[in-house]
Amino acid sequence: MAESDGQERTEQPTEQRLRQAREKGQIPRSKELGTAAVLLSAAAGLLMLSGPLGRAMSRVFEQNFRVERAVLFDPQTMMPALTDSLVSLMWPLLGLFAIVLVAALVGNSLLGGFNFSTQAMMPKLSKMSPLKGIKRMFGVQALVELLKSVAKVVFIATLAVWLLWSQFENILRLSNETLPAAMVGALELLLWMGLLLCLALLPIVAIDVPFQRWNHTRQLKMTLQEIKDEYKNTEGKPEVKGRIRRLQQEMANRRMMAEVPTADVVVVNPSHYSVALRYDKDKPGSAPVVVAKGLDEIALKIREIAREYEVPVISSPALARAVYHSTKLDREIPEGLFVAVAQILAYVFQLNSWRKGQGRKPVPLKEDLPIPDEYKV
Repeated sequence: MAESDGQERTEQPTEQRLRQAREKGQIPRSKELGTAAVLLSAAAGLLMLSGPLGRAMSRVFEQNFRVERAVLFDPQTMMPALTDSLVSLMWPLLGLFAIVLVAALVGNSLLGGFNFSTQAMMPKLSKMSPLKGIKRMFGVQALVELLKSVAKVVFIATLAVWLLWSQFENILRLSNETLPAAMVGALELLLWMGLLLCLALLPIVAIDVPFQRWNHTRQLKMTLQEIKDEYKNTEGKPEVKGRIRRLQQEMANRRMMAEVPTADVVVVNPSHYSVALRYDKDKPGSAPVVVAKGLDEIALKIREIAREYEVPVISSPALARAVYHSTKLDREIPEGLFVAVAQILAYVFQLNSWRKGQGRKPVPLKEDLPIPDEYKV
């Protein structure tokens, strides 16, 4: 089916398209499935309730055909007789109606499920358009429904004629039976023939259900442009999303930079990496935490803030790369880097004490800090 812009509906409907269609009441339905469920349940219900229903009918016949002459001509007895007849038939018929009601609800919801849509209940002027009504009458869907109805009538009629022909001798034999036996035999024969005719609907249902699924999907198929537009409306335009990501990244960087002055040391690779570490000595069992890290321009900014707030900056390229790639922001460093970081912190703490005149000048750090091979980058 071509769109106005020339594109064809070649793509399967998206989840959003299916959800919107369901909200509008556009779901796959099979009338044949609902009809078969109702008829089969009615036939099965009559077979199951044939005993109680037959006994109730016998009581009604006895009450209404065995009456005295005085009662027959008394108008006051009409309503009590009608009430007694209705009460006698009420319980078997209520059971039958309950079976048929449940079957109607279940059968009509097996395909597409239960769905309540207020949008489908709203009046639409497009449904009142004569031109669109004619188009629907002579469309592909109407043609399929016509062919299906004709095939169904031919199939059921053929089966009914075959059943009557095969049971012709049994039907004639009923005329030789006495009245109660003839009635029972006739009812039993009608019920079984009705059940077989209802079972004949199953092949029609087996064809109609897959067709309704396919037709529903076909009607909801989308063009490539529709999928792109839906993605833009749902996820946002790429340029807008990019702008949002940049703003979020800038906010995160500002928060991260605010933590640099609280660091104990900034470990750098002079060219590209900067990692700010903070260690809480008053918290037993804690490990150094990465409070800021970055590459290139962000790394340079971290170093600038560190120098501004007199946070020691130590050059250790291998350790800076290892911490950057192994530890997320606001997380403790892995156990494998404890020894190397401990040497850095010990040097920084001794350096701070020496600057305050409380100790001797620390020995310069070695360049080959102990870094496990799995953390080397």
